[in-house]
Amino acid sequence: MSKPVCLLWLDDFDDYKAALANAGLADRFELHHVRREDTPPENLLPRVEILAGWKHGQLLGRMPKLRWIQAMTAGVEAWIGAPGLRDDVQLCNARGSHRHSMSENILGALFHLTKPYAAVALDQKQSQWQRRQSKLLAGQTLGILGLGAIGQELARKAAGLEMRVIGTKREPEPVDGVEAVYGGDETDEVLRQSDYVVVLMPATRETVNYFNTQRLKAMKPSAWLLNFARGDLIVDDDLIAAVKAKTIAGAVLDVFREEPLPATHPFWTTENIAVLPHIGGGHAKRGAVVAEIFAENARCDLAGEPFVTGVDRARGY
Repeated sequence: MSKPVCLLWLDDFDDYKAALANAGLADRFELHHVRREDTPPENLLPRVEILAGWKHGQLLGRMPKLRWIQAMTAGVEAWIGAPGLRDDVQLCNARGSHRHSMSENILGALFHLTKPYAAVALDQKQSQWQRRQSKLLAGQTLGILGLGAIGQELARKAAGLEMRVIGTKREPEPVDGVEAVYGGDETDEVLRQSDYVVVLMPATRETVNYFNTQRLKAMKPSAWLLNFARGDLIVDDDLIAAVKAKTIAGAVLDVFREEPLPATHPFWTTENIAVLPHIGGGHAKRGAVVAEIFAENARCDLAGEPFVTGVDRARGY
């Protein structure tokens, strides 16, 4: 019996070989490795049944046997709109691969906003002793828009800091560490109550330009907005205007419509907007984590079971 032909279009090939071996699947696939900056051999494309990679290279239409794709990220908007992607091809994402790194970086942003370490570091450069005071996170309300894998991990950690956690989920259900879970149509209630609002929603047609003037006005004047999802969820000009007018206290942004963020963009110079260079999800072992997700999906494929990170294209995630 022939083995499924798998094209691994990525750099960290060894992680994928190891993950398949650990799952007892090393001999079940015909593997072909192509580095991200290279193009797959022309004679391989008609044989490919499984694609794992960062990009499609607009070659999907030349893979007639393609059955499923393993994306490297949780967001799959670039894949859903890829030319040549047939309706019968199952798309899988890397849901959960950012769970620890993202939640830790969001906590880091919260500490940055409430603890004076950045200012103290500047004081030290001037050999200056200046007493500074922290703001407490304990007792503050954290609103998480998007209680998926990352949101649930963040909620658990924030609850451990004695923060009050509320949030939204497409299908509301109890979540550990979350006092109240609201539906997406109740977002304004979360905004009304929250001292810190963390945006973790997927990028879909419904969420593009989600944070506009009207929604920002629903927040407390003392509240901070933290976007670790996608840049196009926020209307840039509306956010800048809201911060300048003190409609909200400020924002921490890790994602942008254009990356790298152009040096001329006003986010850089607007007081109380902190710019992070998209550091939220990356970590040294991420490649191995995604490889494990791929291996589990490969096992499901061979067993005829539903994929563990299958994407509903209609929903966009």
